[in-house]
Amino acid sequence: MVERVCATGMAARLRSQWDRDNGLGQNHNAVKFLGQDYEALRAQCLQSGRLFEDQLFSCTGSSLGFNELGPRSSKTHGVRWMRPTEICKRPQFIVDGATRTDICQGALGDCWLLAAIASLTLNDTLLHRVVPHGQSFERGYAGIFHFQFWQFGEWVEVVIDDRLPVKDGKLLFVHSAEGGEFWSALLEKAYAKLNGCYEALSGGSTSEGFEDFTGGVTEMYELRKAPSDLYSIISRAIERGSLLGCSIDITNTRDMEAVTFKKLVKGHAYSVTGVDEVVYRGNMTKLVRIRNPWGEVEWTGPWSDNSREWDNVDRSVRGRLQNRSEDGEFWMSFSDFLREFSRLEICNLTADALQHSQMKKWSTSLFQGEWRRGSTAGGCRNYPATFWINPQFKIALQHPDTAGQSDCSFLVALMQKDRRKKRREGKDMETIGFAIYEYTGRSGVHLKRDFFLTHGSSARSELFINLREVSSRFRLPAGEYIVVPSTFEPQKEADFVLRVFSEKPANSEELDDNVTAELPTETQLDESQIDAGFKSLFRQLAGPDMEISVTELQTILNRIIKSKEKIRRGSEVHLNVNFQTDGSGKLGLTEFHVLWEKIKRYLTVFRQFDLDKSGTMSSYEMRMALDSAGFKLTNHLFQLIILRYTEQDLSVDFDNFVTCLVRLETMFSESKHCTFSLHMEGILLL
Repeated sequence: MVERVCATGMAARLRSQWDRDNGLGQNHNAVKFLGQDYEALRAQCLQSGRLFEDQLFSCTGSSLGFNELGPRSSKTHGVRWMRPTEICKRPQFIVDGATRTDICQGALGDCWLLAAIASLTLNDTLLHRVVPHGQSFERGYAGIFHFQFWQFGEWVEVVIDDRLPVKDGKLLFVHSAEGGEFWSALLEKAYAKLNGCYEALSGGSTSEGFEDFTGGVTEMYELRKAPSDLYSIISRAIERGSLLGCSIDITNTRDMEAVTFKKLVKGHAYSVTGVDEVVYRGNMTKLVRIRNPWGEVEWTGPWSDNSREWDNVDRSVRGRLQNRSEDGEFWMSFSDFLREFSRLEICNLTADALQHSQMKKWSTSLFQGEWRRGSTAGGCRNYPATFWINPQFKIALQHPDTAGQSDCSFLVALMQKDRRKKRREGKDMETIGFAIYEYTGRSGVHLKRDFFLTHGSSARSELFINLREVSSRFRLPAGEYIVVPSTFEPQKEADFVLRVFSEKPANSEELDDNVTAELPTETQLDESQIDAGFKSLFRQLAGPDMEISVTELQTILNRIIKSKEKIRRGSEVHLNVNFQTDGSGKLGLTEFHVLWEKIKRYLTVFRQFDLDKSGTMSSYEMRMALDSAGFKLTNHLFQLIILRYTEQDLSVDFDNFVTCLVRLETMFSESKHCTFSLHMEGILLL
């Protein structure tokens, strides 16, 4: 039965990988969320003449929320679900293109999401990756719509019906300024469905929306402590078609959208749309082009549309750059940009989001990973006893950014998965970060504790913080490096995605042990070769039938172990192992001798790694003990061992240790004639 379950699981993993290798999860072939197929469902509705009703995101209180938008909340009292065709006479999906005024906030604290949606309206190509063409309330209308979002490494298509929450005759959440345009309200509903409910969208950062709408990776810069090469970073980001946003911090709520003396708006999201350098009075001056999404209210300082600085610039350059219209877009010097603005966000797009062949593209790698109690959740470097058990990933930086230099630029982004969905359970973001170590060594080796005790990190994330994603840009000499992502404290469980973006191609891989066993050669002695003292002991233990049953064996082992040295007070061994016998289920002299030599070897290893002499090992001591006993296992297999052989507090007693080692030896001896991973999982879970 277990092997059949394992076979199913293994087949599912292989099928999933095969599907992704063939393009599933890319924007043109998105994964169907909850298995719902938009085209098939729409065809069924048109054939039956009935409007679509989504049973997987029902028009009930659970779709609204669980706390502030829960069933007892005043905010949801009197809410009705209505279709746009019931709200107004001539509803429209999109009128004259998607614009900023299509996105007005309702009774939900998701302004971060709306700011990201507004940025999308500046780029039609990106917008229509999220909002597919061909949707309307006119010909072919069936009450069904679909949207696509990037989720942790793959694109997902979400199907919804168009019943929207309405209170007092108005949409409860996002709505358009005119009231008759519904693409933004339907987009918000699809995103709420993806995350479990509307309330799950409350609170967040614009970068999260940027990434779920593009598949890109966002990095943030505090401009008061900007890196010396920030202008170069901005320039290269624009060359790649990245989305760039900037804003001015507010000190109190009265500052929100307050206009400064030089016509900059506080607490407002601007876009950075270009950079250039001009010769001004004999010196090169760096300029930044910025756009106010309002389409008006522009900077009036130096290098603004009508400033005198342009009079001292070559006419051809002025003709190329200067724009005197009140369109919300303006130039300012890079030094003024650093002084006036507080923060810059750069959403770096992946290669599949770039349409122009001339765009320079990041080299990207993506890894799925997990932190699990007892096996891969080691916490940060403050916990040296367990830090090493975290997943590890190797990056080989082989090509410097420019010829003649040694440094390579790259960006590491660590994202925790599905945390919004878990808010119903009272769970929120874990505190996450990562460290980077220089390493030159072979693959197929998960670095152990001693490496991290003797090597300092070369770089690390700026913060450990409870955000969905932590990202940092680095410049390090060409070489090989290990990235170790972790939660701040050990034993915190979460799934994560680690992405590495490099200026030049870089090889990367998960650093995990190859599954091997280096076991001592065992020879079964003839009775004539066995020591007389051992024979005499065996006769006393076995009794008249000269065979030892499993029950007798447990009594013997407990007596002998206690007589030598108690493993722990009150300890007893309860062996749950099918030992190799002659078929009788009992052990003869030679079989008992082989087993006894094994038990002595196991006891030596156990005592060596029971570091606090408590009579039990912790899960990470268990991994070191298995390594010492000759077993190299992947993180996944070690997780199975922890699930099967540890107590509730993740401790391992001698009984389970012996049982595990015997099973592992059985696994390696029998795996020669079957699918290794399948057989291994089956035996470990028995």
